[in-house]
Amino acid sequence: MREEGVDKAGATALFEEADKGSTNSVGVVVNPVRLETLREFGSPDFVADKLIQAERRKESTKEAEVIAVAERLGQGGFQVYEFEYKVDSTRGGKKRIFSAAFVASKRLYLLNISHLDKPENPLDSHTRMILEQVLHSFDSAPLV
Repeated sequence: MREEGVDKAGATALFEEADKGSTNSVGVVVNPVRLETLREFGSPDFVADKLIQAERRKESTKEAEVIAVAERLGQGGFQVYEFEYKVDSTRGGKKRIFSAAFVASKRLYLLNISHLDKPENPLDSHTRMILEQVLHSFDSAPLV
């Protein structure tokens, strides 16, 4: 597997698996916000609900379902929300999505990991473990 950086509107950084097109990808988006903390926007469950509503509003989405919602503390003591959900779409089929979000210095940081998860070729446990490690590592670097 080889990853390539890709330019995409809205993405600060996007990496796609070279031999799979845009099926498997990891992206990071950073946007300025008026919030000091993620909690000001809502609880992890509230955010997960908004996320799934947004997925379901997409014309290409056939189905979207939350699998897991979690919250942890980042290195700076700020909240990091983590989400796992499934999406079935006419533009890429069935995918497993791992997302994380945090607010630091009035910037919203979003991580989105998308991986193919078809019934005939489900996400294997080794790949899942690696994707979860990436998800759990999403944090801000400590200021030196």
